[in-house]
Amino acid sequence: MVFLLLLIVCPAGNIFPWGFYAHQRINRLAVFTLPPEMISFYKKHILYISENAVNPDKRRYVVKAEGPRHFIDLDVYGDSAVYKLPRNWPDAVAKFGEDSLAKHGVLPWHLTLVKYQLTEAFKHHDVPAILRLSADLGHYLADACVPLHTTRNYNGQFTNQHGIHGFWESRLPELLAGNYDFFVGPAVYVDKPQQKAWDIISRSHAALDSVFRFEKEVAAQLPEDRKYTFEERNNITVKTYSKVYSTIYHQKLKGQVERQMRYAVWLVGSFWYTCWVDAGQPDLNNLQPLTEEQKSQLEAERQQLKKLVVPDRTHETEAD
Repeated sequence: MVFLLLLIVCPAGNIFPWGFYAHQRINRLAVFTLPPEMISFYKKHILYISENAVNPDKRRYVVKAEGPRHFIDLDVYGDSAVYKLPRNWPDAVAKFGEDSLAKHGVLPWHLTLVKYQLTEAFKHHDVPAILRLSADLGHYLADACVPLHTTRNYNGQFTNQHGIHGFWESRLPELLAGNYDFFVGPAVYVDKPQQKAWDIISRSHAALDSVFRFEKEVAAQLPEDRKYTFEERNNITVKTYSKVYSTIYHQKLKGQVERQMRYAVWLVGSFWYTCWVDAGQPDLNNLQPLTEEQKSQLEAERQQLKKLVVPDRTHETEAD
């Protein structure tokens, strides 16, 4: 039998997302943070917003510019980079050049752009755009909450910790999220969304030391034969991190993954709410329902992305 090894090698570029499971759950749970004026509309479309939370990851395979939108390598800019980098995109381009920025990721700037686009969609009562951009914004905000989306060493490739990215953001939620507390309270208005995007990145980057250090401690504590286990995935046997290894790492992190996932849920709801308020609080209950043509267009987009053979990174495998 050919065994498949999970989350050991990452191709060029910072491509790992939260696992599909986590992205979809974050968007779904964010709906329930919304005020009464918004929640009916979002609950009506909760299936779309949840299922399409993973669309930005799928687009990376057909849209060249998509990849850099999911990360930023703060460490290439030196100490205190999060405080030194220009907040405005034109200023950043003038200082570093668009190609260089794309190489090292543009996540915080892209968050600001999508926030603006969703606000405009609310202003124009553009239901298809509201749905599409709500799902996308939720994805990028969740990515910003992942510490490993803020470093060149995104998969432990420079510290002999290959696979740590998927381990942190996919395997741990897969095993443990059933016990996470996702009661995060109501969404709130974000006074300075642009600054908030950088604050999110800063918080995530500050957690990197724990992410790497504790994984090394667990690796030193357990023998290799207790680090991995074999499981059946879609009729394929895969090698993945064991439950005991994952649990010990989770305990050392003192619930860090749970905190970041909870934070993502609250942020997504709060940014949706902020876009709606900034658009003048349009009555979402009186928006024109989707026409048959709009429904067909959204379904065509979904089917187009669905055709892409994109692995759920929770179970990413490579022949060993």
